[in-house]
Amino acid sequence: MSKLQALIFDVDGTLAETERDGHRIAFNQAFADAGLDWNWDVPTYGRLLAITGGKERLLHYWLSIDAEAAARPDAAGQLAEWHRRKTAHYVRLVADGGIALRPGVARLLHEARDAGLRLAIATTTTPDNVEALLHATLGASGMAMFECIGAGDAVPRKKPDPGIYTWVLERMNLRPEQCVAFEDSTNGLRAALGAGLQTVVTTGTYTADETFCGALARLDGLGEPQAPAHGHVGQQVWSGCVDLNTLRTWARLAPARVPQA
Repeated sequence: MSKLQALIFDVDGTLAETERDGHRIAFNQAFADAGLDWNWDVPTYGRLLAITGGKERLLHYWLSIDAEAAARPDAAGQLAEWHRRKTAHYVRLVADGGIALRPGVARLLHEARDAGLRLAIATTTTPDNVEALLHATLGASGMAMFECIGAGDAVPRKKPDPGIYTWVLERMNLRPEQCVAFEDSTNGLRAALGAGLQTVVTTGTYTADETFCGALARLDGLGEPQAPAHGHVGQQVWSGCVDLNTLRTWARLAPARVPQA
């Protein structure tokens, strides 16, 4: 691997456990605002996470329960309004301190920045959601820590399509072998691998039982000095605190990846 120059992070489930107690709640609040009797409980939302992208998730659900209504000419506008309301609820929830970064995330971000590594985000969530989370958890300078933020509809296809990662790499003028990506889901891993990126997976509430073939490491988090992460690096059991020296060692020993055509 070339010298490690950048770390690229997914957001939902990777930087923070936002799905169950953030986005899901915001969706339900938007449904209530609209007078809908929809309610996404924890298991239902877990199943819906197979569909990446909030608007795409909404449309998938609507089609599954009322395909005729979801096909009406005014459906796209209605869906956009529901999603706008959901985003507003989510931003308020995050601003009120309802979501924290996962253990080890802030530590690694600051270590990387202090060492001169470049930071980026590649996510399917909206830019407003990203900004709200970074501002609430990292302070007023949170957004400025990241040189490039690929989010929302920056590319036409959501993960597992690798487009958002390719978009970020192009704008940073970096090759995949100069970076390590961080993901929490199978769809995210497929997107990162498709762009040729070595990828560390930190499983979360909804993804602990997924299979992550091809990951550089599969862990339950990044760990803190007094609360180490656990998992596997390749086929080897591993426990510790993920820092830059650890990442460089893993990436150096791993075989190079080739972006998918």
